[in-house]
Amino acid sequence: MATLETNPPIRSATDPGTAPAHRDPNVLRWLTAYTASLVGDSVYFLTLGWSAQRAAGPAEVGLVMAAGALPRAVLMLGGGVVADRFDPRRVILGSDALRCLLILSVAAAIALATPALWLLVAVALVFGAVDALFVPAVGALPPRITGPDQLARVTGLRSLAMRLGQIGGPPIGGLAMGLGGPAAAFTVAGTLFALSLPLLLSVRIRPLDPPPADTTPTTPNDPTDRTDRTSARADLADGLRYIRRHRLLGPLVLVGAVCELGLTGTLNVGMVLLNAERGWGPSGYGLIVACFGAGATVGATLLAVVGRLPRAGLTMAVTLLLGSIGAAAMGLVPTLWSAAVLAALVGLNAGIFGTLDAALVQTTADPAYLGRVTSVVMLTMVGLAPLGYPLVGAAIGTWGAAPVFLACGALSSLGALHALTSRPVRTAELPRR
Repeated sequence: MATLETNPPIRSATDPGTAPAHRDPNVLRWLTAYTASLVGDSVYFLTLGWSAQRAAGPAEVGLVMAAGALPRAVLMLGGGVVADRFDPRRVILGSDALRCLLILSVAAAIALATPALWLLVAVALVFGAVDALFVPAVGALPPRITGPDQLARVTGLRSLAMRLGQIGGPPIGGLAMGLGGPAAAFTVAGTLFALSLPLLLSVRIRPLDPPPADTTPTTPNDPTDRTDRTSARADLADGLRYIRRHRLLGPLVLVGAVCELGLTGTLNVGMVLLNAERGWGPSGYGLIVACFGAGATVGATLLAVVGRLPRAGLTMAVTLLLGSIGAAAMGLVPTLWSAAVLAALVGLNAGIFGTLDAALVQTTADPAYLGRVTSVVMLTMVGLAPLGYPLVGAAIGTWGAAPVFLACGALSSLGALHALTSRPVRTAELPRR
């Protein structure tokens, strides 16, 4: 596979004198580019939904947003194959450039005419397809820009970037919409994508380290030895076998999937309906969401600064169990202040669990498989978990919030119990410096 040989090789973070990831200029350039792209994502999604609401009605808003999710879910696994077969930085550059051109073209079209529903659906479909390339490549890049012992810290920094995108994007998009309408907001999103490109071009790539020592048997179709004659379908099947046979990655992916199925619907759709049922109003909902985000940010910051937590697998499982219990209890609390405090604690545990889970995946997986591993992990988040949204909404409408929150918390707790009873997960450790 092609590599960017014009870039000077960078030293591993384990070499003497090399700065930790949060002080490494190479990592910080990548992080800044990634953050700009994430903020652009948030501005784009807000503008897309608002434009659909102005062009049609509530039902059409759902249609437009679903149109973007469908290709992302269907093509995500293929995007993981592309990320592993080619240089992931080039895949990121290409997909970010396509997103930039797409959104700026839409901004120009909307500036000349009222946005039509068919245009918004088409944009959502194309953007979702490109995103299916972008997301796995982002997951495959960290081992090429830093050493193995810094991957946990990079994962924490990446989680912080995601939180910043979620917090900073909507106000920027709302301001642009207020000042110049959808055309201005789409222009802002496209500009943010454009800003990330020169920073990505300046990121230096390091040779991949050898695969971590593991007792997992290698699959017959090892990508480090494959030729270009290997088909994409064979690569995908090989990646799925690799995850299934790996003594640690298989359980980690399963635990993450069960967690997403149990908690995502509760924390998104369920929280809105719980707030309406209790009569806390929009300000109450905003307070709960802010407390959860603050707790999750603190959890991500912990690993970003410390770089390594001892007994990472056990800590991950315990924080998932605590977060699941807290999420279940949120359906029972009677007052707004108690819900806000509980949301902060759930967010803290979710931030620690999510960051440790991603760090263990990053440090355990053979980098040659990391794009496909990332695509499978993300598929559960963008493909499977949203399928539960209508079920959660219908169940709360029928039985009320409390029993549904308890059931979803119990489902997520099953993932935590599986992690606690799996010896490879329970004893998993992050690399030492």
